[in-house]
Amino acid sequence: MRLIVARCEVRYSGRLEALLPEALRLLMIKSDGSVMVHADTGGFKPQNWMTPPTVIELERGGVPVPEVASGFPDLGGVRTVTEARAAAAGLGLVEEEPTPAERAAADQAAAAAAAVIDEPLSKIVVRKRAGSTEDRLDIVISEVVSDVFHDMGEAAALEKSGVERELQELLADAPHHCGDGFRLVRREWPTDIGPVDLMCRDEDDGWVAVEIKRVGTIDAVEQLSRYLERMRDDPGMGDIKGVLAAQSIKPQARVLAESRGLGWVEVDLDVLRGDREPALKLFEL
Repeated sequence: MRLIVARCEVRYSGRLEALLPEALRLLMIKSDGSVMVHADTGGFKPQNWMTPPTVIELERGGVPVPEVASGFPDLGGVRTVTEARAAAAGLGLVEEEPTPAERAAADQAAAAAAAVIDEPLSKIVVRKRAGSTEDRLDIVISEVVSDVFHDMGEAAALEKSGVERELQELLADAPHHCGDGFRLVRREWPTDIGPVDLMCRDEDDGWVAVEIKRVGTIDAVEQLSRYLERMRDDPGMGDIKGVLAAQSIKPQARVLAESRGLGWVEVDLDVLRGDREPALKLFEL
């Protein structure tokens, strides 16, 4: 992960136009290509962001530099400024003896990195395809206060506790509470931005992703939308649907879910536990 504290202007273009005037901000660039722009106010939400997959281009001193989505120099394993300088000094970072062609390529890459390694970061451009259009963040940097890298290693999976964990277990055993004819395929279906609580098939054998919360909020709808966006990149899941399941769902979340074509359902924990019979519906006598 790369964390940059910088005085910068952030301009978003794509489906709409938005501008964050120049100010001191925290830029967070994750190894999966996520980019977030934070201020020192506003709680945990970024002022602007871009979810993967993204293409990230950087400039130092106005010159484009070969850096990848994680923000690390693209030098075949050279991931820090110290290592880039060491490579440029010919201190030998490759364990096996390189071929002449490999040595020449490494020298060229190291020289390119060394030439701009001391220049200040001046611009970050983040691009992402969105259907037939392109979303774009242009971050123009006037001053860098701090620029650090952290190797976060392998992230441990989220372990839910309390009500949400119990809801997930009970709904996995009885997925029809999330929708008529639903049958479970897998719990904690993996995606590159986090696991989907339940992956199911519906009556027509279509894919359905179910996100489970104690309280369904707008943030829960956004989370489910992000999962669906990533999974629809898979040709076999282009028509995947989404359902938000919770004990209670906020009215605003219901409106947002319906506007995005997502289903929602409120579930009764006592009914799922078998402590109470489900309420009878009209004509269900």
